[in-house]
Amino acid sequence: MGVATSSMAAKFAFFPPNPPSYTILVDEETGKLRLSSDTLHQRYNVDVLRLCTKKGNEIVAMYAKNPSASLTVLYSHGNAADIGQMYHIFTELSLHLNVNLMGYDYSGYGQSSGKPSEQDTYADIEAAFKCLEETYGVKEEDIILYGQSLGSGPALELATCLPELRAVILHSPILSGLRVMHPIKKTFWFDIYKNIDKIPLVNCPVLVIHGTEDEVVNFSHGKQLWELCKEKYEPLWLKGGNHCNLELYPEYLKHLKKFICAIEKLQPRLRNVSAQSTDQPEQPLNTAEHNAEKPRPSTDHKEKARPSIGHREKSRLSTDSREKARASTDRRERARKSIDRMGKARNSTDQPEKARNSFDRLGDMVRSVGLCNVDCLKQTAAEA
Repeated sequence: MGVATSSMAAKFAFFPPNPPSYTILVDEETGKLRLSSDTLHQRYNVDVLRLCTKKGNEIVAMYAKNPSASLTVLYSHGNAADIGQMYHIFTELSLHLNVNLMGYDYSGYGQSSGKPSEQDTYADIEAAFKCLEETYGVKEEDIILYGQSLGSGPALELATCLPELRAVILHSPILSGLRVMHPIKKTFWFDIYKNIDKIPLVNCPVLVIHGTEDEVVNFSHGKQLWELCKEKYEPLWLKGGNHCNLELYPEYLKHLKKFICAIEKLQPRLRNVSAQSTDQPEQPLNTAEHNAEKPRPSTDHKEKARPSIGHREKSRLSTDSREKARASTDRRERARKSIDRMGKARNSTDQPEKARNSFDRLGDMVRSVGLCNVDCLKQTAAEA
């Protein structure tokens, strides 16, 4: 019964475009593969590949190269789409986000062989990831997984297996297959794409994007997944957005740019800070032990240096003279300290102004790269 239910869920879950939106041709001059369609305008910086999966299928992938990129996005598209329909979106994202981008068709989608199933999509994204590593030399820590709608399933499955992954982007994601149809509270073993159980296992920053008026996957899916993230990034809840039009909102590209910039520039620094923070507790312990040992020699020295009574009297007289000199020194020290305290009090009134100026400089830096206004960020974070 369970196998039958799982098969039924799989049949209802996958809707590959029929017919596919593209065909594959071989360029006579270069011998390279290219996508052919009435709506496609070929770009010189896009590779088309056929990849073999461990399930025995041959899937089609495209790789948009950006010569100035340091990060690579592996994009798992949504249902009822193929890379022919996504071609322009992929190339535009590669250009505007300054990233390399690989998109691929699931088994049974586009010109990929086989039939779609949950396990096949896992093998499909694994083949695409392997291609990035072996063919293009992309490192795991430089890859961002992007999962849209149904694509959130294979994206999160792979993310749980990659400890050094840079980041994850979830676009209109699902909690699970059955939860799209009914808001169940328990995960059944025959359910597919159990993202609700996998998201807590992801150890990298996660950005969630969802429309508040999504008529296919309820907005609550994205919100709950974001709440379950270990390392949350400021989400993007697009008011009035539905399942298929989020790319039309100006905030969509702006927020993605901000996320990519943060991941590219801040993530390595954050990793170093976290590594240092784990070593911090050892330093105070060592310092405390070192300080605890110091008084012992001085007490031993006092024990050894017990003088005679007469000698102690002479020492007391010399000590009294030293005390008088110290008293006069202390009076001068107190006067200097009182002046210093007045100066410090005056300086403390300047601290808020310095903090305000540094925040303004940060705002100027953010604005200069055209990402987002700092005041806008504060408002968005408060609403979230």
